[in-house]
Amino acid sequence: MSVLVFDIETIPDIQSGRRIHKLGDDISDADVVRAMRHLQYQKSGNEFLPNHLHRVVAISVVYENVQEDKCAVNSLKSADAPEADLVATFFNIIEEREPTLVSWNGHGFDLPVLSYRALLYGIVAPKYWDTDSKDARFANYQNRFHKDKHLDMMDCLARYGFRGAGLDDICKMLGFPGKSGMSGDKVFDAWVDGGIDDIRAYCETDVVNTYLVYLRYLYIAAKIDREEYVRRYNRLVETLKNSGQQHLLEFAADMPAEP
Repeated sequence: MSVLVFDIETIPDIQSGRRIHKLGDDISDADVVRAMRHLQYQKSGNEFLPNHLHRVVAISVVYENVQEDKCAVNSLKSADAPEADLVATFFNIIEEREPTLVSWNGHGFDLPVLSYRALLYGIVAPKYWDTDSKDARFANYQNRFHKDKHLDMMDCLARYGFRGAGLDDICKMLGFPGKSGMSGDKVFDAWVDGGIDDIRAYCETDVVNTYLVYLRYLYIAAKIDREEYVRRYNRLVETLKNSGQQHLLEFAADMPAEP
């Protein structure tokens, strides 16, 4: 069994925004983004763009191989990789390893965004899209309630339909580090300033936060006992300390000595 905890960071899809809103090439990228956000505000009362108008700039994961007792934290591909390569790598992991996906609001945001990007780039992923079995017990990635294929922690904890809490609040409630250094609404500005490394670091700490909540969930759901919970928590701490990455070292230093 393998587990892939994942998180994405996005910026506005300027090219699609030009096409959909019929904005000419004489309009700057910055003005296209302002127009997209303004039009969205007029439609919905907030500037957050719909899922199909997000471009993926980072995908970070905690990959856990339960049988081999291994855990790794990283971002997919290199910082300058094309978006199509990022998205294809994510779906290739699903096709090759069929992991249990774990996310925070992955049902509402991350997976729909990745699905639209796969559609845009023609990325083939039959196992991800498979819903053909007539067996009602058949688990697939498309079913919201099949937790052995995709467990959206925000969705699960909020009982499927009630408004979920934010990841930062939940982590800090539990004594975990939570978010630091950036927030999702700052990603585009960081991207414009050439701060992709900062975006990836932010995404990696976010996915570690999600993994910590996932571990706590496994414990309260009696899927692992207290000893296993502490052991896997400590393994994560060691993984972060051995990473050599400053943002992960700082995150590990802020984690409680015991969960």
